[in-house]
Amino acid sequence: MKLLHLDASVLGDNSVSRQLSAAVVARFNETVENLDVSYRDLDRDPIPHLRSTSLAQADAAEATDAENVMQQFLAADVVVIGAPMYNFSIPSTLKAWIDRVAVAGRTFKYTENGPVGLAGGKRVIIASARGGIYTDSPADFQEPFLRQVFAFMGITDVEFVRAEGIAYSPQHRADAIAAALASLPAAEFEELAEA
Repeated sequence: MKLLHLDASVLGDNSVSRQLSAAVVARFNETVENLDVSYRDLDRDPIPHLRSTSLAQADAAEATDAENVMQQFLAADVVVIGAPMYNFSIPSTLKAWIDRVAVAGRTFKYTENGPVGLAGGKRVIIASARGGIYTDSPADFQEPFLRQVFAFMGITDVEFVRAEGIAYSPQHRADAIAAALASLPAAEFEELAEA
């Protein structure tokens, strides 16, 4: 099984989303034999934002990296993303990654009946950290956006592990992290390993 692990937080060791995404990957490592994990830190190793020169493939190194990003995504059975909420949405570095994998003819296509996803069959787990509490809030542009992007590519197995209100107090942060970690049932991972 191939697992792609992405982190987008700029907070390094102080990042809750990184802590949660690492815990998800650790659970898979404990449960799945011969797990092949690929990792990219989108803060340390960002993907250039999409520009006209990107589409023209004017920079050979950028074009090669973009193809590697696509191949890594297409090969993954599971994608684990550490995605903090920044300004009600996602970090721009994560959006840059999405722009490289949401590509017509590769992960979706248009038909006379509308778009059809071509990247189905994957499982996506989003490790989300939020300073406030935004579940079911009209101010949440993070979770609905990510659900829509992956659904557009044909991926319907999208789960969120959330730690919310982490900026309220140190105790609230600790409680939110503990609750998020407790929401990872081991049986769920064991079932996947047997599939």
